[in-house]
Amino acid sequence: MRLIKYVVPASILLLASCVSESPQYGQTRDGPPKEPLYPHQVSDAIPVPDPILEQGNISPYVVNGVTYEVLNEYKDYSSEGIASWYGMKFHGRKTSNGEIFDIRLATAAHKSLPIPCYVLVTNLENDRSIIVRVNDRGPFHPNRIIDLSYGAAVKLGFADSGVARVKVDLIEVIGADDHRTRAKGEYRYLQLGAFQSRSSAESLVRKVQMLTDSFVAVSLVQMGKMILYRVRIGPLSDNKAVFAEKSMLESKGFSRLQPIP
Repeated sequence: MRLIKYVVPASILLLASCVSESPQYGQTRDGPPKEPLYPHQVSDAIPVPDPILEQGNISPYVVNGVTYEVLNEYKDYSSEGIASWYGMKFHGRKTSNGEIFDIRLATAAHKSLPIPCYVLVTNLENDRSIIVRVNDRGPFHPNRIIDLSYGAAVKLGFADSGVARVKVDLIEVIGADDHRTRAKGEYRYLQLGAFQSRSSAESLVRKVQMLTDSFVAVSLVQMGKMILYRVRIGPLSDNKAVFAEKSMLESKGFSRLQPIP
């Protein structure tokens, strides 16, 4: 098994609940985008030690009458099987942990791995690999082990065929704590800003990571028809920790910081 360890700045994304293969969206058929997407346009996900929270990891759960369980012991996970992809039917919708699905990002759905986590997916038919962030549930099709974003499928070279035989290896991220027994409402965050530009949000993350040891994240949120890239510090244990971060950053020239539950 190819097990890769990363020690990198941490991040956290707000969790919600959703199933990627739900008929609620109205569109009955999935498909690629109208504009072509090329492998060089799809970047590997960058593993960061995101805490695993209870929301988004409810276990057991039932889909179409079938019961599934989220793994408690998962750090040695490795599996081979059939991968598929999902695309424009779900583009702009929420994934199982509340992130906004973007076909261009290296993400994936898995039935039993805790979310978020990171896996290395290798196409056994051409030996291409990509690191993806697991942030959704699925695929709930028999004999498929992972559902990749359309962009990840393009990178692996099977977007046209629709399926491929792959190997999936968990990437161990040092410092990723499992807090599934702790409720979401017990955490606090400090919002630093929201941007229409992803690069602006990522630039702010890099600046703040130089000043704090706390988790700093970019998460996508939908405001009407607009997608915003929100930068937050957290989760933090209590309001005292939130205001300590706020005071420190304000002393460094940051302003308009917003504590949120």
